[in-house]
Amino acid sequence: MKNFLAMYLGEPDSMKGWEDLSEDQRQQRIQEGMAAWGGWMEKHSDILVAEGGPLGKTKRIDSSGISDVRNNMTGYVIVKAESHEDAAKLFENHPHFAIFPGDCVEVMECMPIPTP
Repeated sequence: MKNFLAMYLGEPDSMKGWEDLSEDQRQQRIQEGMAAWGGWMEKHSDILVAEGGPLGKTKRIDSSGISDVRNNMTGYVIVKAESHEDAAKLFENHPHFAIFPGDCVEVMECMPIPTP
């Protein structure tokens, strides 16, 4: 089995429909979404390497120094799967975009560090 990093992504425009909901509707969706997300985590508990979680604001560090930047990453999880395709299938109809206003989940293999 290989490890795969799944990044939850969301564009700022994704929130437009969410912001149009009443507070009661939003709270209902949050409860429904968190229950579904918890169910997804429980269903896949045997292949979770790291439960991950939500991500906060971003700092970029480069040769020019440190700056505040924005990206579309909203959270992550690390899972085990036999193949990249198997890992991707775990996220079909995930609550991140099926219930919450997230856009997508991107999955990539966690490669071993090359050794000389």
